[in-house]
Order: sequence, then structure tokens, then C-alpha cells
Amino acid sequence: MEITKEQILLQTIVQKAWEDTAFKQELIANPIEAIEKLTGKKVNLPNGKTIVVKDQTDDSVVYINIPAEVNMDDMELNEEQLEIVAGGGTLPPAVQGITSSLNGVELSE
Repeated sequence: MEITKEQILLQTIVQKAWEDTAFKQELIANPIEAIEKLTGKKVNLPNGKTIVVKDQTDDSVVYINIPAEVNMDDMELNEEQLEIVAGGGTLPPAVQGITSSLNGVELSE
């Protein structure tokens, strides 16, 4: 699987936030300005979109991000996704991270 420019940018931002507390605080307070300073490029968001940054580095807390609902009627799986569904692939790193952060978490009735 090819890594996209957006994925590389996101990894760069996260890595910088892990390494630089002042950058992390600026990213939380003013994400667009912080990203522009880091990259030297202007951030252009589609009309009506905003960026929200939450510090989720506290490993004693399990964070759940609820994404926008996907219209499954318009969704088509690529070959890699079909392999995962069929049991022949591996979960993406982001999902692996979520599942590993849930280790030890139990639900009780």
C-alpha cells in the first residue's frame, strides 16, 4: 500500500507534537497556524471544515473518535480491504493501535 502525502503530513505533525511540548500546545490552540509554521505552506480547508486537535497522550484514558457516518451504499472495497474482510490481511496500524489500547478494558453488565 502506498503512503499518501496526507498520511506523511499527519505523521510529521504527530511526531513533532510528541517531541515538542510548545508545538503541541500551539497545535491544540491554533492548529492551522501551527501546521503552517511547521510545513511552511498554507493550509487550505474546504469551506465549512475546521481542524480540532485533542491531546490523547494520557495512556490511562481510552479515547474513542466517532467519525461521520459512511454511506455504505456508495462504498466499494479495494483489494487490500477485501483481503482483510476475507480474513487474509492484517488490520491497519491505526486500528491495531486502538485495539491494543483497549487491552485490559472490560465491559460489565
